[in-house]
Amino acid sequence: MFARAKYNIGIILRKLVDILKAVKFKEIVGDSNKNILDLTLDSRDVREASIFVAIKGSQTDGHAYVSEVDGVAAAVICEVLPESMKASCTYVLVEDSSKSLGLIASNFYGNPSAQLKLVAVTGTNGKTSVATMLFQLFKQMGYQCGLLSTVENRIGNQLIPSTHTTPHAIAVNSLLARMVENGCSHCFMEASSHAIDQNRIHGLDIDGAIFTNLTHDHLDYHKTFKEYLKAKKSLFDGLSKNAFALSNADDKNAKVMLQNTAAKKLYYALTGNAEFSGRVIESDFNGMMLNMNGQELHVKLIGSFNAYNLLAVYGAALLLGEDETEVLVAMSTIEGAEGRFEYMLSSQERIVGIVDYAHTPDALKKVLETINQLNTQRNQLITVVGCGGDRDKSKRPLMAAIAARLSSKAIYTSDNPRSEDPNIILDEMQDGVGVLDKKKVLVIENRKQAIKTACMMANTEDIILVAGKGHESYQDVKGVKSHFDDKEELEAAFKQLNK
Repeated sequence: MFARAKYNIGIILRKLVDILKAVKFKEIVGDSNKNILDLTLDSRDVREASIFVAIKGSQTDGHAYVSEVDGVAAAVICEVLPESMKASCTYVLVEDSSKSLGLIASNFYGNPSAQLKLVAVTGTNGKTSVATMLFQLFKQMGYQCGLLSTVENRIGNQLIPSTHTTPHAIAVNSLLARMVENGCSHCFMEASSHAIDQNRIHGLDIDGAIFTNLTHDHLDYHKTFKEYLKAKKSLFDGLSKNAFALSNADDKNAKVMLQNTAAKKLYYALTGNAEFSGRVIESDFNGMMLNMNGQELHVKLIGSFNAYNLLAVYGAALLLGEDETEVLVAMSTIEGAEGRFEYMLSSQERIVGIVDYAHTPDALKKVLETINQLNTQRNQLITVVGCGGDRDKSKRPLMAAIAARLSSKAIYTSDNPRSEDPNIILDEMQDGVGVLDKKKVLVIENRKQAIKTACMMANTEDIILVAGKGHESYQDVKGVKSHFDDKEELEAAFKQLNK
């Protein structure tokens, strides 16, 4: 009996020959007219009428499992044919399995990206915020929309937990197909450098792409900044002439990102010349007054980084054909993404608590600079920050130095140490702190205790920033994810102050 595929929106039956449309294959061994009911990258999920796609990953190579599954699978997509082949299985030899998967998944699910207005957002910082703001904006304007982001995936009002910034090609196309089935007209998607490099969005029909900025991140994966830039740039290189490419003109890589795109090139900026220009008129903890292309509006969000995000949203909405007045009215209601500059107030001491996902040097610097600009009374600013394990180690001293330099006091603590010793991470962070700033630094490995200590150190109307984890509701230690939420811990610490 045929099993329902893990990511299917229902039972889908297609011919293998139709699924292979536009796929560049070298050879097909076996029957290409077979019925196919599901796709998988995981050998454990292979069932009758499955296609198993063997991909060479960073940790495992799917080709090692071909001999385990080809007695069951209807077809195997591979870059190397096995020495011994089963008569019951069809083998499709391709040059690049990951690129082929994007086309196969799109064909299997009926090319859903072509039935939506699909906008991809890439950059080091701001991806989640811009994608989420676009989702909120278009929903506010009456559209049924989808969202694929680090924080959450959404199909209209339906929430689907997110496990990756950008899921693999099968999951992406399955989610897009469900959006089409549920009447969505638009989808806004984060496109991480990992996803672009691993071809997780290959074969999608993208109507527009947005570049936010490019700073220090993910060099543990890409090895060099040049390779990191190249991965981001390839998103724009692959756009069609019917798409738009919207880039942040105030970033030094703005023009490089778009130099080889066939799409319509446009820019947004706060300081330079651009088709979509903006300016922050006023700003406080209650929001900002902005000028966008000569039109003034008040928004709930704060910080120049959010002004950039909103400009990108504004530009993308107009490029998607929306009325400018309706866009500006709807933008005044936007609240941003979870864990991005979320703040609270302790009831008696009126201490301001801010939780932000800032986990790169540039993001942390921008958040701290924004707080210092708003901190007109020059109240004490206490920053709680850590760095993740098994990630780019070169960020650690940089982030520590920024936290110490731009704060009254900095508490270094554990983030998601993963397989690393958190105390070694903390030692590497402290290597970046200058002699004059060392006296401002405390090291408290336990994150819960670090947040409590920050609250105990704070006086009336002081400001506490807890950075690095934002929306995350867990802490990853030695492969075990335990519940931990910075917002919950900060709220609990505030309540203890009032007792």
